[in-house]
Amino acid sequence: MKTKLVLTLAVTFSLALSSFGANEKRIDSPDGSMTVTVSDESGKPQYTVSLNGRQVLLPSPLGLKMNFDDLTQGLTLKDCDVRTIEDEYTLRTTKQSQVKVVATEAVCHFTKANANRPSSEQPVLDIIFRVTGRDVAFRYKVYTKRGRGGETMVGVVESEASGFVLPDGTTTFLCPQSKPMGGFARTSPSYETSYTLDDEAGKNGWGEGYTFPCLFKVQAPPTAPAGASNAGKPRNKSNVAPSGAEGGAWILISETGTDGGYVGCRLLNDGGTKYKIGFPQQGELNGVGSTTPAVSLPALTPWRTITIGETLAPIVETTIANDLVQPKYAPSKEYTYGKGSWSWIIGMDSSCNFDEQKRYIDFSAAMGWRSVLIDAFWDRQIGYEKMAELARYGREKGVGIFLWYNSNGAWNDAPQTPIGKMDKSSTRRKEMAWMQQNGILGIKVDFFGGDKQQMMQLYEDILTDANEFGIQCIFHGCTLPRGWERMYPNYVASEAVLASENLHFGQGACDAEARNACTHPFIRNTVGSMDFGGSTLNKHYNADNQHGTTRRTSDVFALATAVLFQSSVQHFAMAPNNLTDAPAWAVQFMKDVPTTWDEVKFIDGYPGKFIITARRSGQQWFIAGINAQQEAVKTKVDLKNFFKEGTVVTVYSDDAQLNGSTQTVTIGRKKVQTCNVVIPENGGIVITGK
Repeated sequence: MKTKLVLTLAVTFSLALSSFGANEKRIDSPDGSMTVTVSDESGKPQYTVSLNGRQVLLPSPLGLKMNFDDLTQGLTLKDCDVRTIEDEYTLRTTKQSQVKVVATEAVCHFTKANANRPSSEQPVLDIIFRVTGRDVAFRYKVYTKRGRGGETMVGVVESEASGFVLPDGTTTFLCPQSKPMGGFARTSPSYETSYTLDDEAGKNGWGEGYTFPCLFKVQAPPTAPAGASNAGKPRNKSNVAPSGAEGGAWILISETGTDGGYVGCRLLNDGGTKYKIGFPQQGELNGVGSTTPAVSLPALTPWRTITIGETLAPIVETTIANDLVQPKYAPSKEYTYGKGSWSWIIGMDSSCNFDEQKRYIDFSAAMGWRSVLIDAFWDRQIGYEKMAELARYGREKGVGIFLWYNSNGAWNDAPQTPIGKMDKSSTRRKEMAWMQQNGILGIKVDFFGGDKQQMMQLYEDILTDANEFGIQCIFHGCTLPRGWERMYPNYVASEAVLASENLHFGQGACDAEARNACTHPFIRNTVGSMDFGGSTLNKHYNADNQHGTTRRTSDVFALATAVLFQSSVQHFAMAPNNLTDAPAWAVQFMKDVPTTWDEVKFIDGYPGKFIITARRSGQQWFIAGINAQQEAVKTKVDLKNFFKEGTVVTVYSDDAQLNGSTQTVTIGRKKVQTCNVVIPENGGIVITGK
C-alpha cells in the first residue's frame, strides 16, 4: 500500500470560498460542479448541497450534543479555512487500485458565547468538509472546554444533529435495520435484511431506521424540461431502464472512518424526506454498554459521506470510503489474495470433517485456487491436531486455509464453535500464535453483537492482533466496513448483506437471487468489500446436486457475479462435482477470474432490475451483466472503450431458456466495435479479452 498526500492552499480565497453574508460560506469542488453552503441560521449549523447549480440536499442540520455542552444551537460561524487537498494511494483490496483524489477541504469554525470560556472567539466546534465533483463528506472536531473546575478533557457524544433533507418526491432504496437480540440465536442486528426498492420516503424501516449505505433517487424539479421525469421507463425501443435520474439525481449516504473510538451509526427517518444519524440500539450487545461514544478531547468523529450523480456511475465508481482515511498500522507481511473453495455452503456443518476438507483442498488445487475456508465446528469435528495435518497437506498442494471462529463473549446465543477464542486478548493471541505456527492464512469471525463502541473496539482489536501474526480477517454476522480496507492492511471483507447462505436455507431466496444481486453493486458493495460467497455452478444447494433448494439463475449469471461482487478474497460456492457436471467453459472461467481489480466502470443498470459493469485487472477487462426483469435487457455495449483493435474477445451469454454458450470475436477497426447485448431474466453476460 502506497500513500501520497499533498496539501495546497486554494489559488485564491474567493475561488474556493464565496461568502453570501456574515454567517454563510460557500465551498466549491475543484471542478466547480458541486457546491456546499454552510450557515448558522438562527444559531444552528446547517448546510445545503448543489450539483451543477441545482440543490439536491435542502437545508440540513449539523452539530453534536455533548454531555457537557449543546453544540447544535447558539453557535456562530466565524470563518472557514480552505485548501485544496491532493491525495494519491495504492490499494489492491478494493474496486480501484490506484486512486488520485483532488478535493476542496474547508474547516469551518463555530464559536459559542459562554461565560465559562476564556474567549468567545475560540472555536468550540469545527465542521470539516471535503468536496469533490462526486462526493461530499463532513466530520466534527470537538474542543476541550475550560470551566471553573478546570479543563474538560473527556466527553460523551449524546447525539448527532447530522441530517440529510431531501427534496419532495424522493424515492428510497434502503435496507431496514433489524431489532436487536432477534433472529437466529438472538444474533441480530447483522445487516442481513432485504432492501425495499423505489419506495416512498417517510418510512422508518421496521421501526429502527436503516443500515448504511442508503440510496435515494431525487426526482426532477417541477421546472425540469418536459419528459425529464421518466426515470425507470424503457428507452430507445429497448427494454433497458435508464441509469440516470432523468433530470434528478442519485444520492448515496454512508459513513467511513469508524473505529474503536466511536459507534457504528444508522440512518433514521425524521419525518417526510428528512433523515438523520442514529446511534446503536440499547438492546444490542445483550443490552450491555452505552449506545453513545465516549471520546477524549479534542475529538474527531467519523466522516458522514454523500455521493451524488446525475447517473449511477458516480455511485458505483466512488472510492470515498477509503479516500478519507489513513492506514492505522503497517502490514506485518505482504498479504496475498485470490480464490478459494468452501464446503459449508453446499454441505453445511457435517461437511466440516477431515476427509471432506481434504477433498476440498484437492478441489482448490485442481482449480488453481489459493485457499479453502473451513467453517464452524472444525475444532470438534476435526480437532487442532488434525487441522495442523490438513494445513501441512494444503501446503504440499499449494493451498492455504481460512478458519471460522465465533466472536462470542456474552452477546448472543450462537453455539457454533470455536467459541470464546476471539473476545479476549490473551486467548485470542494464543490462538493466533498457533495459527501462525501452522501457516493458517486467515480467519472468518462471525456473530458479532451490534454497533456499540465495545463492538467497534473488538473489530479493531481482532484486526490489530491478527496483523501481528500475519493473519487476514473476514467478518460475518457483522457491521458494515467503514474504510477498513485502507485502515487495516490485513482486513479482507465483511458479509453485512443477505448473503449466499440464504440460498441454501430457503427457496424464496433463490427465487429472489437475481433481484438481490442487481441491488448490491449499487448499494452495499459500493462502499466496502462484500463477502457474499456465491457463484455456485450446482443446480441444487446440496452435496448430491439432486436435492435441496433450486438455483433459478444461469451458469453465465454465476460467472457474472464473480465479477460484479467485489472482494479481494472470494470463497466461491462451487463444489468438487462441478469438475465433471458443470460446463467446461464455466469451470475454466472460474479458474481464471481475478479477485483483485484495478478499475471499475459503470455501463448501465437500475437497482433491483439489471446491471452492466466493467472491471479491469491488469490489462484485461471483464464486462459483466445480469438481469432480474421478466423482459430481457436489450442494449449495446461499445467494446472499443475497453478492448484494443485486434483483441480476441470471448462472449459468454444465455439464450431465452438460460442455456449458456461462448463465442469469440476479434475487435476490428470498422467491424465488431459494439456488442448487441441480450440478457434474459435470471441470465447473464460476460465479455472478456486482453
